[in-house]
Amino acid sequence: MASAPHPIVCVALCGLVLALPAGAGAAPPLVSGPACTPEALNASAQLDGAVTVSPMPGAADASPQTQISFLGVPLGALSAVTVTGSQTGAHPGTLEAYSQGDGGSFLPLAPFRPGELVTVSAQLTLAGATQPLQFHFTVADGDSLGSTPEGPHPLAAGIDQQSFISRPDLQPPTVTVHAYSSHAAAGDEFLAPYGPAAQAGPMILDPAGKLVWFHPLPAPLAATNLRVQQLDGSPVLTWWQGIVSTHGFGRGVDVVVGENYRRIAEVRAGNGYQADLHEFQITPQGSALLTAYNPIYCDLAPYGGSTDSAVTDSLFQEIDIKTGLVMFEWTSVDHVAFSASYTPAAAGSTQWPFDFFHLNSINLDPDGTLLVSSRNTWAADDIDPATGQVRWTLGGKNSSFVEGLGAATAFQHDVRPAGPDLYTVFDNGASPPVHAQSRGVVLDVDPDTGSVSVRSQYLHPGRRLLADSQGDMQALPNGDWFVGWGAQPDFSEFSADGRLLFDASLPSGYESYRTLRFRWNATPATRPALVVNAAPGGRGIADVSWNGATGVADWELLEGSSRSSLVRVEVVRREDFETAFTLGPRRAERFVEVRALGGSGAVLGSSATVALRGSGA
Repeated sequence: MASAPHPIVCVALCGLVLALPAGAGAAPPLVSGPACTPEALNASAQLDGAVTVSPMPGAADASPQTQISFLGVPLGALSAVTVTGSQTGAHPGTLEAYSQGDGGSFLPLAPFRPGELVTVSAQLTLAGATQPLQFHFTVADGDSLGSTPEGPHPLAAGIDQQSFISRPDLQPPTVTVHAYSSHAAAGDEFLAPYGPAAQAGPMILDPAGKLVWFHPLPAPLAATNLRVQQLDGSPVLTWWQGIVSTHGFGRGVDVVVGENYRRIAEVRAGNGYQADLHEFQITPQGSALLTAYNPIYCDLAPYGGSTDSAVTDSLFQEIDIKTGLVMFEWTSVDHVAFSASYTPAAAGSTQWPFDFFHLNSINLDPDGTLLVSSRNTWAADDIDPATGQVRWTLGGKNSSFVEGLGAATAFQHDVRPAGPDLYTVFDNGASPPVHAQSRGVVLDVDPDTGSVSVRSQYLHPGRRLLADSQGDMQALPNGDWFVGWGAQPDFSEFSADGRLLFDASLPSGYESYRTLRFRWNATPATRPALVVNAAPGGRGIADVSWNGATGVADWELLEGSSRSSLVRVEVVRREDFETAFTLGPRRAERFVEVRALGGSGAVLGSSATVALRGSGA
């Protein structure tokens, strides 16, 4: 964002002509940013009842790198697409199809200019009838906000990290299990700890809270939102990784790996943005819903702020995973009034933009609509996927429902449909503090009376946890509830009647944006790691692990005088991430190998064969 140049005036003094800035000796001229709100708030993005377009018609927050998305009709139904900028003129480009066959994007060969009006026209032919399509939007002036990572949180001691002989490169945080009931739901715990100046990355724990898999990321990268999803009919593991900025959002990519942990896809935001940490959902159609944050220069004087200010426009995109094209883009500035925010516009500046919305989850409702949660409006908005328009709002200043006792949430996260007219919410209640402690809550919406009430709620029984940010509440298949406490380093499972069935925590200083429970079966593409070290008496210690393997029941130790003569020596039950064997005395060279066995005794994988030299005795 460039500052406006000062006009020059000439002043005569003592026979000299001096060039001085206009207004010298007086207050500097006021700088005014552009208007960034749309011509009509919450306008429809659907044209002629058939084509959903983005940017939204009449929007003023489009990216200079935006593509023009046409969703809802075969690409062959579109023709004569022309795109013209009021400053840059005609924009040639290519029209590329979505892999699902339901539209395509026009990709301009050159970017647009901030502040210019862009006009789009095309011809739509359906059932032999041709009709014109036309709309326009304005390109935003991006705020030059940096990507400074969050500063590291302090740790108490070195014991806060685990260490392994067979995998010295892995140093995940220690997990302390406070409660573990055999009645807890089946499945592993999925989290992505970060915060201290220590290894961060996605992590899987077994039902008892012991490490299954850890994928460390190089600093300053962090990960969030580790979960199991379905892609093309198969289970996949997904997470976000990138920079967690000091401004509370992420800049990175979404990662998809298979059951062998090999990367299948890396999904990026389009239109010049980077994927944000808050959400990544794969749809049944094979597209992806992801969040992004876009700080833009804006005149906030009409809303109680400064003329020379900025607003953080949080948005989501539907991305065609196979092509990377943006199928649809929805922005908060286009659809929700600034006045709905509990954050004042007066606090905004170009260094700390007015974060009026802060989108933190997207979920598909059973009726096909999209449910979006926004922290700073204390609300969830139900969105028509064809028009992009908000249909109703749950919570906040403009709720469509009358809130019963205890039904109001504050700074919430992770609003999800949980059944007919039922919604789960992680109610942070801070920050600043509004409630005494955070909770997971199930809300019951009565469309007939237009009211919402509390069906059930879950608070931590042992500690009064108040999470300033992050957090989730997950409905488990057996009727239990799993709660990740976000900025608090705790995660818990509750029975339907509120009994605490599982409870664990990371060391103080760590946090995990979400913590979830899923069933997951994986056999890594890598082989088990084996390290053998000498021990007193000519013996040795063999340490083995297999990062990410879920099906290992036992470890089988084999020894022999040659690589081709290995025989079974011992079988040890797998009890933890790493298993140790004590080897007998050796007088001659021998070879050692360890195999991973499944529950039926089948060999799942084998380590490399390690040669041991004789003791010399």
